[in-house]
Amino acid sequence: MQHPVRISALVSFKGEKRTLTDADFTRIAEKLVDRAATATGLYEQLPSYELNALGNAVANSLRALGDLTMDDVQAVRLGHRALARALLRESPSATIGLSTDAVLLHERILETACLHILHFFTQRSSFVPRTLVEHSRQIAELSETIDRLISRTPAPADTPYESRYLSYMADKHSELNVFGLDLVHSPHSWPLDSAYLSLEASTRAPGPGPGLMPAEQVLSGRDRVLLRGVAGSGKTTLIQWLAVTTAGRKTGDQLLDLYGLVPFVLPLRTLTRASGAALPGPDRFLDAVGCTIAGEQPTGWAHRVLSEGRGLLLVDGIDEIPEHERLQVRTWLRDLLLGYPRNRWLVTSRPSAVRDDWLAGEEFTELDLAPMSPDNVGAFVRRWHVAAGAGDALAHSLLQALRRKQDLGRLATNPLMCALICALHQERRGYLPNGRMELYSAALSMLLARRDRERGIVAPERLVISEAHQIQLLQRLAYWMIRNERSEMDHADAVTLLDRALPALPVLAERSDSETIFRHLLNRSGLLRAPSVSTVDFIHRTFQDYLGAKAAVEELDFDVLVSNAHLDQWEDVIRMSIAHARPAERAKLLTSLLNRGDEGPDPGHRLHLLAATCLEHATELDPTVHREVQQRAAALIPPRSRDQARAMIEVGPVALELLPGPEGLTVEECYHTVLTAAGIATDAAIPVLAQYCLTADPRVRELLVRSWSRFDTVRYAAEVVSQVDDGDLYFPVSHPAQVRALAAHGGRHRIAVTGGFPLQECAPLCHARRVTHLRLTAETELDAAALSCFRDVHQITVGPATALLDLGEFAELPSLRSLHVSPATALLGEDALPRHVRVEVHESLSLAGQDLGQELSAAPVLG
Repeated sequence: MQHPVRISALVSFKGEKRTLTDADFTRIAEKLVDRAATATGLYEQLPSYELNALGNAVANSLRALGDLTMDDVQAVRLGHRALARALLRESPSATIGLSTDAVLLHERILETACLHILHFFTQRSSFVPRTLVEHSRQIAELSETIDRLISRTPAPADTPYESRYLSYMADKHSELNVFGLDLVHSPHSWPLDSAYLSLEASTRAPGPGPGLMPAEQVLSGRDRVLLRGVAGSGKTTLIQWLAVTTAGRKTGDQLLDLYGLVPFVLPLRTLTRASGAALPGPDRFLDAVGCTIAGEQPTGWAHRVLSEGRGLLLVDGIDEIPEHERLQVRTWLRDLLLGYPRNRWLVTSRPSAVRDDWLAGEEFTELDLAPMSPDNVGAFVRRWHVAAGAGDALAHSLLQALRRKQDLGRLATNPLMCALICALHQERRGYLPNGRMELYSAALSMLLARRDRERGIVAPERLVISEAHQIQLLQRLAYWMIRNERSEMDHADAVTLLDRALPALPVLAERSDSETIFRHLLNRSGLLRAPSVSTVDFIHRTFQDYLGAKAAVEELDFDVLVSNAHLDQWEDVIRMSIAHARPAERAKLLTSLLNRGDEGPDPGHRLHLLAATCLEHATELDPTVHREVQQRAAALIPPRSRDQARAMIEVGPVALELLPGPEGLTVEECYHTVLTAAGIATDAAIPVLAQYCLTADPRVRELLVRSWSRFDTVRYAAEVVSQVDDGDLYFPVSHPAQVRALAAHGGRHRIAVTGGFPLQECAPLCHARRVTHLRLTAETELDAAALSCFRDVHQITVGPATALLDLGEFAELPSLRSLHVSPATALLGEDALPRHVRVEVHESLSLAGQDLGQELSAAPVLG
């Protein structure tokens, strides 16, 4: 057995065994200072005598290595930052007399030097070979990260403007406009740092994987990401949060990859507003988005930022531009990537706006924003009520209603819908609409007719416009935007459209002019906003589609609707048109959709599935037409791919009636049928899923148990979880109700504790049936007392994101035989483990049981 060798025997600067001479070491310190001062621009700011003093300080701190009592393996496990802190403690007088800038640079240089020292240790032949491979990779990655952070300091000439720009961005995006907050006596907006709700994203790659990840970490370890999410799912809010976090240098350890980057927020609806205009290059980015300090930027500043790889480009809303302009946008992106390849990119879109792998040739990773989990919904509702000053009692009442009313709970899948529900619940004192259309209608009424009254505001121009007249005018603007495939319009165009509409509203025309009416709608309706001084848009695309659909139906533009039904920007307009239409008009529109789908190539039978999604809104419909729509949808059953499953999920609960049992289905058909039913996630899906409990395919069984958190805990446990053959399957627990339910059905040998759930709460499972295999996420707090109830556990797997693991916490488990960790996990206290316990490192370590995994989270659940 190899005995530890102290660092002082390996690297010493006191004379007993020299690997480097003092002169060598001083020369290395001088080179480090020279490199760091050049990269950070401090050569021009620090006098030469202080640079010399800084070199001496670095040398003195590194000489403290000879005083440390740890060996090389312990130093590598400790990590470069902790080792640097240890050296600082051993050399407290090294930085005396240095300026603040020099002290900070000293710390950064010392961390970099410690990286190289640890790398040196890992190269020694006496170092444990396995540790050599694993930690060499980690050190190389950390060294690259530190070097990259040092290089992200702007040139001295650019520093004043860049600091001003970052401050501007942090302030500009620091507040979140949340629907409903300004309807009562409460702030108009929400501070982003307290309002931001961490949602989840997932990869689109098939097969097993790490499951869900925090959405704000989509750029962690990825340079280029295309993020898809349904309307209102939080894409723009995520971009806002990333911009503020990066501009404010608040990235923390979890987002260290983004530290020092300069954010550029580029909403495509703004960049492409002028049809046919060329998309901007870097030097025109700020002008194109209306940045008020654009004119102050030094010549070539944006070009230098991107050339140095210091840019974070946040491109929002592929779906908000016309389909025929998206090829131009992709060409623009490709050109920018070719010219400036070393930056970070996040591009957002609705799921159906661009095909899969749209940017795969540019090495973009495609991710999806997941629907809100029950925990997300609960957190949002409570925060909304705190911000609105509405009190805990009202929040509790709403959460109870969401659990009790399935149709309403099914709507609460994204932040927009949750905010709508919160606002209406408060405004109507507990009464809530049932369906989506009723919800939108009630929200419009609340904004147009009651908003100012609730806030006690009288319009300065003394102009009063009825709710009906406001809707008539607003739907003209909305329908123009839809027909012209725009999400914004010029102020002048809006005034022109209102001027043309006024002759049909003589009462209003007599009292005011189109410009005054436009200003009134912009300032008082609560539905319009001005992204810049010369443009206007709706507060959310959903309201634009709702009002535009109403205008299309009133103008009997059914042929226009059908001819555009294949375009993703018209999908919600079609659905809402069905709701606005009268019964005979609904039948005509749906029949036309079916006929068009029959006549020509329709990839994935898109029009037939679109017709099926409309049935949710067809409150009264000819039974023959209803039957024909269902028959077309049934032809697509069972789903045979992820895309077909996602399309069926959009159909909604009516699709559950069409899903078959497992008899006669292939393995892939079984899997995608379960994926569909789990994605619809109403109680009506439970009997469908229960039919698949005895399926032999491990993917199906895993999907069934990972779907647990989306349904009623007790009922799903009784009808599904308890019937699934456990075999080598891990059963997830993330809250006490799941522990109690699983214990009531005999417990399981293998469990996965997810979401930071306290281990001590799992004691009932250990009593009900011996837990032999345990999986823990990185968020789980470990201590010996919490683990003590798992006395029969044979194997423990610890989450891949765990940075440091004290093995002493596992020393008192008598039955433990193996502990599985990832290569990135640093281990302490190996001597505390009994010899019969093996510590095994797994390259592709992943944890099952994380709410539903990447496949289902990619599906847009009726958002």
